[in-house]
Amino acid sequence: MDYAAESLRLHKQWKGKIEVICRAPLETREDLSLAYTPGVAQPCLEIQKDPEKSWELTRRSNLVAVVTDGTAVLGLGDIGPEAGMPVMEGKCALFKAFGDVDAVPLCVRSKDVDEIVRTISLLAGSFGGINLEDIAAPRCFEIERRLKECCDIPVFHDDQHGTAIVVAAAFLNACRLTGRKPEEVRGVINGAGAAGTAIAKFLLKLGIGELILCDKQGALAQGDPSLSPAHAQIAAITNPRKKQGSLAQVLPGADLFIGVSAPRMLTGEMIRTMNKNPIVFAMANPVPEILPEEAKEAGAAVVGTGRSDYPNQINNVLAFPGIFRGALDARARDINDAMQLAAARAIAACIPEQELTCENILPSALDKSVVPCVAQAVAQAARESGVARI
Repeated sequence: MDYAAESLRLHKQWKGKIEVICRAPLETREDLSLAYTPGVAQPCLEIQKDPEKSWELTRRSNLVAVVTDGTAVLGLGDIGPEAGMPVMEGKCALFKAFGDVDAVPLCVRSKDVDEIVRTISLLAGSFGGINLEDIAAPRCFEIERRLKECCDIPVFHDDQHGTAIVVAAAFLNACRLTGRKPEEVRGVINGAGAAGTAIAKFLLKLGIGELILCDKQGALAQGDPSLSPAHAQIAAITNPRKKQGSLAQVLPGADLFIGVSAPRMLTGEMIRTMNKNPIVFAMANPVPEILPEEAKEAGAAVVGTGRSDYPNQINNVLAFPGIFRGALDARARDINDAMQLAAARAIAACIPEQELTCENILPSALDKSVVPCVAQAVAQAARESGVARI
């Protein structure tokens, strides 16, 4: 199938992938009086007395804003907020289909951090959560940090944390399969943008033994004066031996390769320099850093990609619907580290020991049983960590 042509045809037919459905009956004069004036005044007055009642008397308790500025849409880059709308609609459709979470796309015509933060914070009272999407680094880090400080609802940048959570789940199961403990693993991440940085921080929380990040210039090492502030920050907590050089120069002896970079950045020859039975997650889309068949031929024991036409698809849809479902169910103020770690472990646990194979380390993106498992774990972690309202 020519996915580009067929998708364009269907988008013209659909005229949008989401719509608003009326939950209140509006067939009689009495219906109008109850759902709208005069009856609607009473819930308004109740919320005026206690704004927390907005969770009970409106749809806020199940509503998420999916927000972008259109600067990092898929692999297309800075294409603008309107051009990002089809992706945001798609995200909203996934929220509904997998987590029964209502979501609204908000595409902001600004690249100014102050404007974006102020816009979202002013709208936060209408939503139960904020999902940031396709915002370029390093601006996305600052936007998320500031919103988490000023909003009393969860703020989650899926490109960072959703990716990191699913990678972590795949990593945990790949370690189980290859007989490794996380603290024994030496890993290399190629790609030091939003996703690579978030993955690195998350794997460190899981206790990975050693981790090096590489960008186009090579390994990030503390003390390098050419590093940007964001890269200097991540270099300070990774690469403890301060190794320098290209990906090919720092990869020998590694157990794990994670690619969030560009096509064909990894070769079979490079994999052969890694430790025996290495783990390779090559996630560049649509063409990965190395094709799975090439990686396996070079000796990789476990291979994952971001593609649906290969085994072990590392897909954010395994994470964000269940994470927000659990956060909303607990009426959480935040999606904190404890909740994210709970989500990763819940996703990994969806593959029973007897079903764990080199081509089955993650559940299918279409497996509807994943969301309830993740949601339950996330809600419980929210309550235990003190950020739940109920």
